[in-house]
Amino acid sequence: MSVYAGRFAGRAAIVTGGASGLGKAVAKRIVEEGGTVALWDLNPETLTAAKQEVGATDTQALDVSDPVAVEAAAKASAAALGKVDVLVCSAGITGATVPVHEFPIDSWQRVIDINLNGLFYCNRAVVPLMLANGYGRIVNIASVAGKEGNPNASAYSASKAGVIGFTKSLGKELAEKGVIANALTPATFESPILAQLPQSQVDYMRSKIPMGRLGEVSESAAMVCFMASEECSFTTASTFDTSGGRTTF
Repeated sequence: MSVYAGRFAGRAAIVTGGASGLGKAVAKRIVEEGGTVALWDLNPETLTAAKQEVGATDTQALDVSDPVAVEAAAKASAAALGKVDVLVCSAGITGATVPVHEFPIDSWQRVIDINLNGLFYCNRAVVPLMLANGYGRIVNIASVAGKEGNPNASAYSASKAGVIGFTKSLGKELAEKGVIANALTPATFESPILAQLPQSQVDYMRSKIPMGRLGEVSESAAMVCFMASEECSFTTASTFDTSGGRTTF
């Protein structure tokens, strides 16, 4: 149980990638802290289980790389929740783990479509709902790979660098409108997404972390919930690290 009971009282959130990993952990904390949540995810079956576990008010099964589906989901979730105060974009994939000259074109396109284009579609659809209420908190999940680049993960690194640049632009656009947008740049943490990677890649990423271990999903969820709360009131267009000392800027 979170020690911040009531922090999200009266607040409504949409969490993409909300059926597992970081997205589910964040959604669960928001509900525990008094908020209501809509979970967006690709898999209807895992959404059903996550809805019960989290205590979500609404679920939407969709592919975030489909802009028409995202627009429809935003309208449906806003109707179910009554409003949208918080958007956490956590949906993402890793793609192939190979050098650039061997990288499959279809894998590159899919990673960019989900991690960057899909995140843009979600932000684009939800920002007007926040502007209408004069309040909003947007947390876009990037990665330390977007700052430093990981070898054999060019699509993932490029997509997450794009998330950082996009969020900095958006945060500046909204700075005087009551809507704050920041990005999280975690190092590798224990999550179902690691199943998409060979063990050699996981070992490489662990070796780059000065603390000598992978992060815990609860550690990044705690940071996200601060970023998504009213307490985060004078920082926008920025990145927050949960990297175990890896990031240097």
